[in-house]
Amino acid sequence: MKKTILIVANEMEQSQELEQELIEKVEASTLEFAKPHTAPDYIITIGGDGTLLSAFHHYQEYLDKSHFIGIHTGHLGFYTDWRPHELDELIHELEQSDGTSISYPLIAIELTDTNDRKLELLALNECTFRSRTGTLVIDVSINDYFLETFRGDGLCLSTPTGSTGLNKSLGGAIIHPRVEALQLTEMAGINNRVYRSVTSPMIVPNDEWIELEFDRSKGKPLIQVDHLYFDHIDLKSVRAQVAKESIHFARFRHTHFWDRVENAFLGNKQDYTIKKL
Repeated sequence: MKKTILIVANEMEQSQELEQELIEKVEASTLEFAKPHTAPDYIITIGGDGTLLSAFHHYQEYLDKSHFIGIHTGHLGFYTDWRPHELDELIHELEQSDGTSISYPLIAIELTDTNDRKLELLALNECTFRSRTGTLVIDVSINDYFLETFRGDGLCLSTPTGSTGLNKSLGGAIIHPRVEALQLTEMAGINNRVYRSVTSPMIVPNDEWIELEFDRSKGKPLIQVDHLYFDHIDLKSVRAQVAKESIHFARFRHTHFWDRVENAFLGNKQDYTIKKL
């Protein structure tokens, strides 16, 4: 059976041109394009991490069947391993691939509004709750055990791969994606003689969950899940846990996590090389 692919490209001129080139190479290969509304074997994104995030959210129904591959047309991202001049090598690897993959954990988020309506979402990077004006007041519980009342600008829930993003800038830990955990970090928490919180990032294993209860008298928080905003929800509470679902990346060419970290934040290597896991 032929392997099937789906291509998602951003609107940059270089990405659009690369998409057309890739289409021609696929048509000349043993691969074929997935039929509409059918899960492909591989979802190939062309652009950057934002493009892959968009594809992840758009095609969540295919998570258990499809493997993601990212081609970057800008700076090397955390999810995009391939360069524009490597299309021939990519086609060859796809034709020869045995379907092995590497999986990264996700966050399952359940938002409950003031009318007790629920919205279930998945996050690849993070989910944040920010103050629009003033101070947020949030009761934080872990496994139904009340821990603290947070007061400050907001809270960030991140996956291991998302730990290198906003979480890191907030002083959170960088977590290897093989560690199935959820991290909670504070945004400008208030700590004085009257109000106190843990202040340190908290890392929760995959069999535990975090619950947030919002003081609605302080106004609606701004909710963001990866690149998506949910501005219309009058939020009452949140439940978050490592998801049962995972995202799968084709393993034949996947950059080692610590190479990604070094390249993104240190740049000590003069010749950046890709290592196979």
